[in-house]
This record gives sequence, C-alpha cells and structure tokens, in this order.
Amino acid sequence: MSTSSKVELRALRADVARRAFSRRGRWNANPDDVERSVVKLVLALVEFLRQLLERQAIRRMEAGTLDDDETEAIGRTLMQLEKTVRDLAARFDLTMEDLQIDLGPLGRLL
Repeated sequence: MSTSSKVELRALRADVARRAFSRRGRWNANPDDVERSVVKLVLALVEFLRQLLERQAIRRMEAGTLDDDETEAIGRTLMQLEKTVRDLAARFDLTMEDLQIDLGPLGRLL
C-alpha cells in the first residue's frame, strides 16, 4: 500500500470515527426529558413528510394535474401543517434547526 493510500485511509478512519461519536444533530433520547426528545423526533418526521408533500404538490401543479381549487386546498393545508409544526416546536422550546437529524452517511433528514 502506498504512503498516500495509507494517509487517505487514516484520514477516512478519523472522519468515520468523528462522525460515529458526534452527537450533534442526532436524535438521542434524553432520559431526563423524554417527552421533549420524542416530540423532537416526531416533529422532524412530520416536517420531512410535509416537505415531501409540498414538493409533490409543486410537481403536480407544474404538470397541470391539479385544478385551481385543489391547488388552493393543498396550499392552505400545507401552510397550516407548517404552522402547527412550528407552534408545537416552540411549545417545547425547539427551533426548526433543532429538528435537523443527522443520519450519518446518508446526510441530514431535513
């Protein structure tokens, strides 16, 4: 194995170890505050689904498969869902940034 390959391998191992032991942004149930931890996870998943539905609605709108009434109804529903997620997050002293969950090698959820 060449010297440069060894250096690259060491750097890769260090990066994997750093990511594996990094707790920032990952969901970790805090035994002292389980309710807040669970709310954080649930809101992160709901926000992920909301964003997914929003993208799908935009694609359908651009493709012309939604009429005006459907577009309006979907828009109102998605805005209300976003408001609800933000309100619940605020109630548990969470920001939208707090809902970012690190999925390791897959990246961030949101």
